[in-house]
Amino acid sequence: MRLSEAVWKADEWLRGLLEPEIPPEAPRYDPVHLAQVLVGFLASIGALYWLLWTLLVYQGGLYQKIGGLAKLAMGRATFKSLGYEGPWAMGVFEGWIGNVGALAVSILTLAFLHRLYMDADRRAPKTPPPS
Repeated sequence: MRLSEAVWKADEWLRGLLEPEIPPEAPRYDPVHLAQVLVGFLASIGALYWLLWTLLVYQGGLYQKIGGLAKLAMGRATFKSLGYEGPWAMGVFEGWIGNVGALAVSILTLAFLHRLYMDADRRAPKTPPPS
C-alpha cells in the first residue's frame, strides 16, 4: 500500500466520522427552520410572561382588586378606606383596566388552545384501550 492510498483512506475515514452518510429517507433539517422555531418559542415565552405579569403583578394584580371588591361587598371597607379618591387616584383599583384586559386575553387564549386540542383529538385515529 502506498502512502497516498493510506492518506486517502484515512481522509475518507475521518470524513465519515465528521460527516456521516445521511440516508435519503431521513428528514433534512434546515438551519433557517430551526431559527424560526427558536424565535417563535422565545416570542411566545415573552408573550406569556407579559400576560401573566400584567394579570398577577401590574399595579397590585387582579387578586388585590378582587379582595378590595370583596371587602366592599361585605361592608368591611369603603372606597375611601381603599384609597379611592376619584378617577385620578384609584387606590387599590389602580390599573384595573390592564388586569381585566390580561384576564380577557388569557381566557381567549385558553379557549383557542382548547378548541385546537379538541379539533386535533377529533381528527386523530381512535385506538381501542389496551386490555
